Amino acid sequence: MLPDPLHPAIVHFPIVLLLLGAPLALASLFLRKWHLPLLTAAVLTLGAAGAMVATWTGEEEAEVAGELSGGGENTLDAHEEWGERARNAGLVAAVLAIISAALGRRPVAGRALGAAAALAAVAAAFSVAQAGHYGGEVVYKHGVGVNVSAGSSLGAAPGEALPDQRKTQKKDDDDD
Repeated sequence: MLPDPLHPAIVHFPIVLLLLGAPLALASLFLRKWHLPLLTAAVLTLGAAGAMVATWTGEEEAEVAGELSGGGENTLDAHEEWGERARNAGLVAAVLAIISAALGRRPVAGRALGAAAALAAVAAAFSVAQAGHYGGEVVYKHGVGVNVSAGSSLGAAPGEALPDQRKTQKKDDDDD
């Protein structure tokens, strides 16, 4: 019942949560009411937990990615490294946000840890954006994870261009 491949199905949850966690962490520096620090801690914790699962499933998928060109291998490595940075920064942000929320009665310490959590959350969001960029290149530029069956209406016979490539080839032929 699990999607195959699992990584693309899992990775979007931590992406959203870590990207949402950064502005929440920044907002909770200035608004320590409405349980905003607690909400920030919850969002960052769920994002960090999801990032742990996403990096694990990504490592599993990388093992079956097959042979890649030098550029494809470098792009996959960059995607993996940025994903790990996002996970690590997300974990740091989550821990700091939890402690900051717990120190609600100590505003100076809570805000100081909240500022550190916000900085880590921004780093996590930046790392998520970078990992997503390289992940997109891995799929759309190098074709990793693209499973088009031979019997599919979208597929092409081995050595034949896919439908989108046919349009581009036809346009290029028309230009000649």
